[in-house]
Amino acid sequence: MESIERAVRSVCEKNLTAAFNFAHGLFSLRRHAEAKSLLRNRIPVARRALGEEHRQPLKMNALYAENIYNDPAATLDDLREAVTTLEDAERIARRVFGGTHPITVDIEANLRHSRAALRARDTAPPGSA
Repeated sequence: MESIERAVRSVCEKNLTAAFNFAHGLFSLRRHAEAKSLLRNRIPVARRALGEEHRQPLKMNALYAENIYNDPAATLDDLREAVTTLEDAERIARRVFGGTHPITVDIEANLRHSRAALRARDTAPPGSA
């Protein structure tokens, strides 16, 4: 039974990795709405299947937030969501992997960028966004 569970988990990981790679491709093409939709759908699946402390859901959350703060159509609420998402991911990554792990470092960089995007939008004069 244990080998079946391992096999199912492995297939699940591969499918989630494929979804992440596809979302990353959409992000690279600046197809933000599609990338956001795909990740919003797959992140809960990744958490259920692998646990929220697994690297894949953490990477998916980071890409989701990065997609948001790079989207010119993102609202102020969207940017706040990106910051909150990255704060949660950073806390988990730091606890699980430590502060020098590449995933933690990447999430921290995204968090700095998302906060800067939020500050820039939050302090922009009305009508300039």
